[in-house]
Amino acid sequence: MSLWSVWTFSFLALLYLFHPKFVTRAEISSIRTNGGFHRMGKTPKEARAVRKSEVLFKADNGTKVFGAFEAGAAGALKPNNEKGARSQRRLGEEAQIGIKAAPNYHQRLEKPGKKYGIISGDNQRRHMANMMIQNKFLDTQKRAKRSVGTGKNVDRSISGEAQSRERFLETVQGVSSPRAEYRRSGEEARGSNPRQNEPYLDTNTFALSGDSAHNQAMVHWSGHNSSVILILTKLYDFNLGAVTESSLWRSTDYGSTYTKLNDKVGSRTVLSYLYVCPTNKQKIMMLSDPEVESAVLISSDEGASFEKHTINFNILSLLFHPAQENWILAYSHDSKVYSSMDFGRKWLLVHDNVMPGRFYWAVMGLDRESDVVHIETRIAKGRAQYVKCRAQRCTEANRQYLFPGHVDTNSLVVQDEYVFTQVTKSGRASYFVSYMRESFKRMKLPKYCLPKDMHIISTDEKQVFAAVQEWNQNNTYSLYISDSPGVFFTLSLENLRTSRGPAGNLLVDFYKVEGINGMYLANKLVDSHIKTFITYNKGQTWALLPAPAADVVGNNLHCILPFCSLHLHLEMSENPYTSGPITSKKSVPGIIIATGNIGTELSSTNLGMFLSSDAGNSWRQIFDEEHNVWFLDNGGALLAVLHAATPIRHLWISLDEGKKWDRHSFSLAPLYVDGVLMEPESDNHIITFFGHFSHRSEWQLIKIDYKGLFSRRCMDGDYQTWHLHNKGELCVMGEKQIYMKRRPGNRCMLAQDYSRIYSSEPCPCTSYDFECDYGWERQVDGKCSPAFWFNPNGAAKSCSTSQSFLNSTGYRKVLSNNCKEGGRNVYSPKRQACRPRPPRGLRLSTSQGELSASVGSNVTFMVYLDDGDSLRTSIQLDFGDGIKITYSNLSRTDDGIKHIYRTTGIYRVSATAENSQGSDSSTMFLHITSPVERIYLSAPIVAIRGKEANLTAVVWPSHTRILTFFWWFDNSSEPIITLEGSISYTFQKEGKNKVTVQVASGSTIIQDSKVITVKEFFRSLLLSFSPTLDEHNPDIPEWREDIGRVVRTALSQVSGVSEEQLLVSLYPGLPSTAELFILPDEHMSSEHKRSNEEALETISDIFVTALNQGQIQFELKADIRIMVYMTQQTLAPLVDSNSIHSGSAMLMLLTVVFVGLAAFFIYKFKRKIPWIHVQTEDSQEKDPEVISTVGQNDNMTKVKLSEFPSPKELMEKELEARSRGGIGRNMERIVTREFPNCTNV
Repeated sequence: MSLWSVWTFSFLALLYLFHPKFVTRAEISSIRTNGGFHRMGKTPKEARAVRKSEVLFKADNGTKVFGAFEAGAAGALKPNNEKGARSQRRLGEEAQIGIKAAPNYHQRLEKPGKKYGIISGDNQRRHMANMMIQNKFLDTQKRAKRSVGTGKNVDRSISGEAQSRERFLETVQGVSSPRAEYRRSGEEARGSNPRQNEPYLDTNTFALSGDSAHNQAMVHWSGHNSSVILILTKLYDFNLGAVTESSLWRSTDYGSTYTKLNDKVGSRTVLSYLYVCPTNKQKIMMLSDPEVESAVLISSDEGASFEKHTINFNILSLLFHPAQENWILAYSHDSKVYSSMDFGRKWLLVHDNVMPGRFYWAVMGLDRESDVVHIETRIAKGRAQYVKCRAQRCTEANRQYLFPGHVDTNSLVVQDEYVFTQVTKSGRASYFVSYMRESFKRMKLPKYCLPKDMHIISTDEKQVFAAVQEWNQNNTYSLYISDSPGVFFTLSLENLRTSRGPAGNLLVDFYKVEGINGMYLANKLVDSHIKTFITYNKGQTWALLPAPAADVVGNNLHCILPFCSLHLHLEMSENPYTSGPITSKKSVPGIIIATGNIGTELSSTNLGMFLSSDAGNSWRQIFDEEHNVWFLDNGGALLAVLHAATPIRHLWISLDEGKKWDRHSFSLAPLYVDGVLMEPESDNHIITFFGHFSHRSEWQLIKIDYKGLFSRRCMDGDYQTWHLHNKGELCVMGEKQIYMKRRPGNRCMLAQDYSRIYSSEPCPCTSYDFECDYGWERQVDGKCSPAFWFNPNGAAKSCSTSQSFLNSTGYRKVLSNNCKEGGRNVYSPKRQACRPRPPRGLRLSTSQGELSASVGSNVTFMVYLDDGDSLRTSIQLDFGDGIKITYSNLSRTDDGIKHIYRTTGIYRVSATAENSQGSDSSTMFLHITSPVERIYLSAPIVAIRGKEANLTAVVWPSHTRILTFFWWFDNSSEPIITLEGSISYTFQKEGKNKVTVQVASGSTIIQDSKVITVKEFFRSLLLSFSPTLDEHNPDIPEWREDIGRVVRTALSQVSGVSEEQLLVSLYPGLPSTAELFILPDEHMSSEHKRSNEEALETISDIFVTALNQGQIQFELKADIRIMVYMTQQTLAPLVDSNSIHSGSAMLMLLTVVFVGLAAFFIYKFKRKIPWIHVQTEDSQEKDPEVISTVGQNDNMTKVKLSEFPSPKELMEKELEARSRGGIGRNMERIVTREFPNCTNV
């Protein structure tokens, strides 16, 4: 036990590979492989990791992974076999296995909460026909605990079309044969006195000597009758999180012997992953461990020789081209996609910021160029773009953006004829589909389905199966089926059982039975019980499964429908080297083998193995314990191996569809079986068991040749026929089908290409050969009736191209159904003449439902008409910017109407439909915006308490009626909201008040703030500077603040006035100007208001004198001194240096004349003239005005200025005059006023 404990902490064991509690669930969050339902539908025959359905059973399709799952995994990797059910391992009540997903497995794993299976893409990307082999097999309890370990290895295995899964393998040293190889002859296998014709197995065992410390392995069988097997064993250090040792083994005799190839790849090279080209299995690519070096090793002769090429990035996943054997896409650790056209020798960057698993090769026959790549590239949080380009020419100029606008991240799926994507607006997702590479259309579910989530299950036979979570569902989903273009969906089955995988990926219990057209199994929630249902007509009707009449030992079960039935676990095995809870095969139609139970609901206890040989009409129990069961000899024989935590040495073979089982020994010593590798569709009749004899033994590879089970090849007389039926009804999917199979018990070998279907005859159509059309619902009597929300007499689009149209009868024929209608054609659409009708229900929207667009962008308007004579109805669209367009009929608007707006604003867009019978109209208001780059809050820095102050927010570039302004004053909890960029506000509290203005443009919000000092009264002077300052004015707020601070300090030093009483604010633009604010002394009480006012007048006069004498100056730079002056009243005309500044020439002239006259009257009559508070309005192309403060009851008197010998003497004289009562009568008192800014801002 101590040794087991050591290995428990060192490695992860193969979890539940053969455990009786092992259950998997169908995961629909990935693309399905060829021939079945797989996560998110099927994938073309490209070298996507784990793509092909036969992968789990065909050694030629790739590597199989054995070993324990790494705990702490990022997601659950599910193999895509030809059944198409997504899988998850479930251990009854025990801990769930944690599986580490490959970063770019084309069998994509969704993040918790991240949906869109609709769009959960092809994520199985790694083409490594490799599989992890675990060299240990612990008991169930230990394995469950190890599944939550801390391993960090990532599975990158995927070979050819094979489903590969890398798992942690545990190697223990134990009793091993003194030889690496030993053989058992056929006679030895049969016993001491065998009969000559008794079935037997030939076995051969080989031990991988010297690699007992290696805890991971990847296995690849080239397949296609190739005798080459490659095994990569590795020592993964969990503390370092890296591979530290590796060995490569190669067999050329179907696994009888192996040769170590470390010298050929480099003795110091540490290999981490193995990939196989799916279109040419002789081409192998191996990756070195990136912790040591980044390199690829390439072989074109099934591993006989390798060439090494260094690369400058770390490969996380590979995607092989479906047709070109040398074309590969690689996804790197830094979210970049690279392409190689010479099988990895040279790489070229395709695109950066690519979402994991969201890149696809062209689909042959649909994309014009075979080197086209479809990519989802991230542009912002939660937002992405669909990009299409060529692999070696993906520059910006060569990229196509086929979807108009942004899509949700992790939503692009390119699958068969379809491209899916998703857009979320205001918390509600919309799903879009492109069929045959045409324009995108919104997918339409029943009106009040209101989906919260959607996942694509399959795109078989040009039809979409989708699992949809409706608004009132929480833990279940509903199954919907589409028409061929994937646009209109109808309900098939409600409340499918679902759960979430370790990574939050959606798992749905839904399974396609291989070999029988239109046959599916599903687990449904019925009154809090999970029950298994079956359909023979592609989801039109569903029924419970009948239970066997007796158990495995012949006891009557007395299970009567509908109170009691058979329930099956419908999941696929996560390990391609196990069969999983359910299996069927296209080459063996009608035979289904599954793990399940009998009773009122599905259970994880009292499980047994059940088999149906007549396509689910009847079942019998074959084992009372869980077994792994595989098809041998092209489906003619069955192989069963017990789920066990203990070593075994026997297997079971049946040649009569499970009625009789023969036990055979495959090993002299009991073996902990880690997995089985086989190529079931080949003629070599060889399978390989992987495992270990004890916890200290080497890796044991047992080759089994089962040709000795058969005595000869089958002849015509060895076959019999059986009729496919549905509870006695011979017409299934519109035809009577007769299949051929080997007579039970015959020991002849099946020919690989013999025909399974003996005959097929079409049947007359019934209502169940049709599904209800969009807007129609199946009633209890089987008929389709319109839903309450659907108007079957609505407008028919086909009327836009002809004088008649096909009007739905409420039925549409099930795709791939081969029934023939009689002369009445009760269910097919009826051709009707287009009757003149007035237009009704005209709707106008943008293609994405947006009510805003960027200026200069191409806006696509969609016009819909619910009812009316579309052929004779003209459509006029007024874009609201003076441009109108008219179409003669509705058909011309099918692809949308495009228009570009050149200026910002809110436009009233209206559509009018008119014909001889009447008219209808629709209107929308479209906001055309442009990004707001900057905002400047123009406000006085000093304001008078109780008087309005003008605040103006200026934005660049200018906008018209499309911005919203939020004004926040001091500590207010609610803003003042305006649509204009100016506001008048009265401050009631003295002190410093902070004002913040925010401007909202679409989803963009920017702001600016100012601190305004509020006083009862103050004085101010306008200042100007030496022209040299303009040459060094960068016109930014920080520079203006620093210059203001320097000027304030200079004024304080000359006058002796405290800096706390002074504020200097420079105005934006040129020439450089400023305003000096003189504030009351805060230390003087408010009772002495008059004394404060007189003191401010005195200080103002002091500054006037000092400024006019040139005593205020500061050093800008070495040898550059700036003089500060008071702005004279005889102002010269201001010249606008920028063409976009506000003010017309006439206004400028009037302003200059007015200022001149004012200065003359002030000088001539020496009397006070009140200044008027002026506010200029910012409009369109006008720049903001700089707003100065307004004094309270202030007049200005012009006096003759005399010189003062020094500031000190000036202050003394002023104080003396004050003592005599002469409060500066011969001094100028300056007040503030609005000062128009005619300079740059």
